[in-house]
Amino acid sequence: MAEKSSGVQSVERAFELMELIGRAGGECSLTELSAESPLPPPTIHRLLRTLVGIGYVRQLPNRRYALGPRLIRLGEVANRQLGAVAGPVLQSLVDELSETASLAVLDGDMVIYTGQVPSLHTMRTNNEIGKRVGLHTSGVGKAVLAELDDARILKLVTQSGLPAPTQHSASTLSTVFANVERVRADGYAIDDQELEVGVRCVAMAVPGAPTPMAIGISGPSARVNKDLIAKAVAALEKATGVISEALIGAME
Repeated sequence: MAEKSSGVQSVERAFELMELIGRAGGECSLTELSAESPLPPPTIHRLLRTLVGIGYVRQLPNRRYALGPRLIRLGEVANRQLGAVAGPVLQSLVDELSETASLAVLDGDMVIYTGQVPSLHTMRTNNEIGKRVGLHTSGVGKAVLAELDDARILKLVTQSGLPAPTQHSASTLSTVFANVERVRADGYAIDDQELEVGVRCVAMAVPGAPTPMAIGISGPSARVNKDLIAKAVAALEKATGVISEALIGAME
């Protein structure tokens, strides 16, 4: 029994190390891992050697560690499964609100769009799948940020450098944290021309998701007004609940 417990613990630790590498943007040094993990350096090194040996981590010429090629196929399969769950949900949002609906997942110090159903309007937003956008400027990014603890938020936004795509973008840490507190209080995030001039987005995090993610609807500011935002919040509560239930059920 003790042997099984030790094995399970090793698996958990190995996945924690891969998560740390992923949070660092895909690669980091042994020293950086040691600073972030409570594990002793010899244990980290042993686990990394095992992960390198089976292809889930690779060691670069500069001695840093990066996520390995065997994770690519797993990620593709996971994305397809997530897409199968999210696709109908995003479509229902578009049917109800007539604006583009998107799903985005935390990816390093940004979020990446992994699903989208476009609006039928001629003038619409287009959040291409695979596009990465800022955590502090996009609606989906701000919704994800509000799910993280303050120490991790500080690390991620400092790492990103707080680029400001428009004059409406948050460009200071104090503004970023004020926005985070607003999202936590309201339960949803709004990007009001902070990522792109003339575009407004309403977004909400998926509760309990294994990887921080959010759903958002976006469109021209003239159409995404107070009335639509109120409708969107109610629709997003239902949509994120459906995805949350599906993801949590899949893990059980």
